[in-house]
Amino acid sequence: MVSAANKIQEVRAATRLAQVRYAIRDLAVLADEVARQGKEILPLNIGDPLQFDFRTPAHLIEAVAKAMRDGLDGYAPSLGVAEAVSAVRAEAERKGIRNIQSVFMTAGVSEAVDVCLAALLDPGENVLTPCPEYPLYSAVLAKTGAPLNSYLLDETNGWEPDLEHLSRRIFSGTRALVVINPNNPTGAVYSRRTLEAIAEIARQNNLLIFADEIYEKLILDSDRPHTSIAALAPDLPVVTFNGLSKAYLAPGWRVGWAVASGPAEALKPYLEGVHKLLRARLCSNHPQQYAVRPALEGPQDHLAEVRQKLRSRRDLTVQWCNATPRISCVKPLGAFYAFPRLEIPESDEDFVRNLLLERQVLVVHGSGFGQAPETKHFRIVFLPDEPTLARAYAGIADFIQKRYH
Repeated sequence: MVSAANKIQEVRAATRLAQVRYAIRDLAVLADEVARQGKEILPLNIGDPLQFDFRTPAHLIEAVAKAMRDGLDGYAPSLGVAEAVSAVRAEAERKGIRNIQSVFMTAGVSEAVDVCLAALLDPGENVLTPCPEYPLYSAVLAKTGAPLNSYLLDETNGWEPDLEHLSRRIFSGTRALVVINPNNPTGAVYSRRTLEAIAEIARQNNLLIFADEIYEKLILDSDRPHTSIAALAPDLPVVTFNGLSKAYLAPGWRVGWAVASGPAEALKPYLEGVHKLLRARLCSNHPQQYAVRPALEGPQDHLAEVRQKLRSRRDLTVQWCNATPRISCVKPLGAFYAFPRLEIPESDEDFVRNLLLERQVLVVHGSGFGQAPETKHFRIVFLPDEPTLARAYAGIADFIQKRYH
């Protein structure tokens, strides 16, 4: 029995967690409260294709089911199942990536990011991340205690990186830079010229590149093909992230991977650290890894339908944005996100909260991803079917007209 004098003290969380934010999920808490009131939510907030009219390809499901029937659901090797690793390596080589030093499977790209950043950074060091950014990166960096160091994406140039600003953000403690291409939240697909310039900046400053390419098969316009930055720079240390969640419509399976390429001697000590962390967590999901080879080497028929749906929904979204007062939008070229700009007197966070409460349309405020000073945005996920998008957009337009007339 604990006496009053020996009352158990409050167990506080680490102070560094004050900087951990994940606006996409955090806003969903308020949405749940609205839904409990019996109101229908129109969700345009989370990039989960399976919430809408997309389904995991049947041959992937069968591959996982067969693995489980065959008893392949114990621990896997720490770096991944041999056939999955081999398939990922072959896919990377097809994209022109050479000098591959390691391939490893992870519980989604999220775990790959977590492990790779943790293996890199000592106290006082930092990694350059894009602004706006996918908030996983800032959350993981905050967890490690690393300060946030952002470079701007240029809205006036199709959301491509501002190369001058990127160069100015490199300090003595900067170890790496993150390139998200195709981009979340903007939908930008970077030009070859931009990627070559980024590679040269990394080359001149001895930086490791983290290339997040999870949307690389979801390119919506043929005039801007995707190029892997690792393929352009075989002389540089690059870690390329990808997985099954988006193009192969299996987000809940948590199957991701990383391909480390570049000079062997330069990467050796870093990869020893990465592999040490991978061994410490034992393994990523085992039976799901048996879907990797069928995904990458099997039928790709579903991709044409996915891209056709996304292209039509993207076009509807951009047309609506640019026809609606107080909204404008750079046309997304890949993925399934748009990042419209708002011209309103209140914050974008107040805008999305009030929109949810009054019209039950759920989007995410731009400040949750970071954005250039004095700008306001919100992110749209245009995965829902066109009638649902039209309903949501009509609600947003009416909300704007009545609130800011």
